[in-house]
Amino acid sequence: MRQAVLNLEESMIRQVANAGMGRTDVLKFWFGESDEVTPAFIRDAAAASLQQGETFYAHNLGLPELREAIARYATALRSPGAAPIGAERIAVTSGGVNALMLAVQALVDAGDEVVAVTPVWPNLTAQPAIMGAVVKCVSLKPVAGQWQLDMAELLSAITPKTRLLIVNAPNNPTGWTLTRAEQATILAHCRRTGTWILADEVYERLYFEETARGCAPSFLDIASPEDRLVVAHSFSKSFLMTGWRLGWLVMPPSMTLHMGKLIEFNTSCAPVFVQRAGLMAIERTADITPRVVNHLKICRDTLVPLLQAVPGVQVAPAKGGMYAFFRLEGQDRFRDSFDTAKRLVVEAGLGLAPGNAFMVNPASEAQGWLRWCFASQDIARLGQGVERLKRWLAL
Repeated sequence: MRQAVLNLEESMIRQVANAGMGRTDVLKFWFGESDEVTPAFIRDAAAASLQQGETFYAHNLGLPELREAIARYATALRSPGAAPIGAERIAVTSGGVNALMLAVQALVDAGDEVVAVTPVWPNLTAQPAIMGAVVKCVSLKPVAGQWQLDMAELLSAITPKTRLLIVNAPNNPTGWTLTRAEQATILAHCRRTGTWILADEVYERLYFEETARGCAPSFLDIASPEDRLVVAHSFSKSFLMTGWRLGWLVMPPSMTLHMGKLIEFNTSCAPVFVQRAGLMAIERTADITPRVVNHLKICRDTLVPLLQAVPGVQVAPAKGGMYAFFRLEGQDRFRDSFDTAKRLVVEAGLGLAPGNAFMVNPASEAQGWLRWCFASQDIARLGQGVERLKRWLAL
């Protein structure tokens, strides 16, 4: 096998979860998904498609009607004056992970320099490494539990030698979100250096600040259609469709045909019945996403104060996403967050994700931090989890 593949680290989140698999006494908050099932009308659309015999290949880029619906949906979220997004810029993918990998395959050669803003979901740094790229990380900095970007540090890291910048905002795991001014600064700098931007905006709608269109700032609000910008999205989070594996890319029109060729050699196409489910989700967004976001805000506003009341816990409310990213302070025994997460499963029956799973450098700022996915239908589970954490800390 290629050395780049052999060098891949096994997911720390999966390793922690494996330690608790089969245990009914573990409160599980380790994976980034809601425990609420996909709405019935979406499942019914998929079932109807199967009953109608839609079991054949589709266009590489996706069903035309789904691409059109995604284009309308994406355009409706944009700020006044933003360039409209046409279907000629949309590619339907087999999940957000697939969308991101396709973008990296399309843009990155072996030996290319890639800059990534971390902490971040580990796939985003592993994907360019698989392609043989040299990945440089610029870390957000925690200030009183809130993570912030050092813009000067990021801009100095992006040079004409930088092929691609990868940025995820709203961010998994920290909840950090780029401001419109920061996006404008980054876009202008990358235009000067000729650097592509891969923006992972899958948490765009899971945003808790007041905005005119109910979403976080997007690079699509300020970019021109032919900017070197690719934006990845997913049906997983805001439509409660994690297991369906359906996503999309927004890209320059001149890139779309070639992306279709690349999809052919990866998956051929997303399954038609899954695309029918996605089309129903888009058409009935108003029946899903606002309710999901409102519930997640209640979950956040329940969990964070409970954690803040625990001695030795440092946490701030996230602006977006579905995670509380918190630090256990003051004791060396919590320094290795991977070890802490495994111990919490075994000793406390509490399943969390370790902070160092989201960093390339194991001695990074995320050591000692833990990620708690608060997307829980039963809000009482969050309080039960905090009680387990408190009892464990008291041991």
